[in-house]
Amino acid sequence: MSTTNPHSDALPADAGTPGDRARARRRSKQRRRVANVAGLMASLVLTGALYSVFAPAQAADDTTTESAAEAAGRELYENSCITCHGSNLEGEPNRGPSLIGVGEAAVYFQVHTGRMPLVRQEADAPDKPAVFSDQEIDQLMAYIQANGGGPTLPSGNLRDGDLAQGGELFRLNCASCHNFVGEGGALSSGKAAPSLADSNDLEIYTAMLSGPENMPVFGDNQLTPEEKRSIINYIQTIQQQADPGGAGVGRIGPVAEGLVIWVVGVGVLMFGIFWMGSKA
Repeated sequence: MSTTNPHSDALPADAGTPGDRARARRRSKQRRRVANVAGLMASLVLTGALYSVFAPAQAADDTTTESAAEAAGRELYENSCITCHGSNLEGEPNRGPSLIGVGEAAVYFQVHTGRMPLVRQEADAPDKPAVFSDQEIDQLMAYIQANGGGPTLPSGNLRDGDLAQGGELFRLNCASCHNFVGEGGALSSGKAAPSLADSNDLEIYTAMLSGPENMPVFGDNQLTPEEKRSIINYIQTIQQQADPGGAGVGRIGPVAEGLVIWVVGVGVLMFGIFWMGSKA
């Protein structure tokens, strides 16, 4: 009697034990995972290759002018500013402050008014003719802004604010140092608030943004851009108007003339009295 399985001829040739079939399934899953990873890597490589072909040329075209300005600004900085402000803009002890975060606004104010480069350490940096041209100032601003960040220059008309509001804000925030018409005044420790008579709109705006020396910083949280424009409108309007009394004695009107007349009149009267007394 034969013991041969009648269905043995129907089994697949690669059929084996359950363990063999489990191992085969694991190998199949691993092959699928490897294939998926390889496909993903190929897609990433292809995407990167396409980006490198089409994107860099366009990016280079967009940044050529800016890079040239920054390079020129770096050269100016290394020739004129690095001794006090350091090679990394972080300043030097007892020489100059850090320029990190001051932005192009501070650069414009300090350099355009001639305060920088500083000749020597004093209580106040003197206002003098600018050392750099307008183009060189633009290059310095580009370099400092790109490497240190900070407030940028405003755009548009800087006098389009409300005149009455500007006068109120000026008297509240500025008159205690600059006089109520911007004539300036003495401060403590040999310092002084400068006159605003010869300041242009952008110098006043950037001074409010950067807060040079003893002046506080008036950021957009303290004074909005519209309020800054109102203050500038007030300052420049006052400078252009004639003195109400006719004589430019502190812009306090006829009180100045009356005081002069009173002092001179009393002096003449006393002289006459003494002269007549000596004759008698």
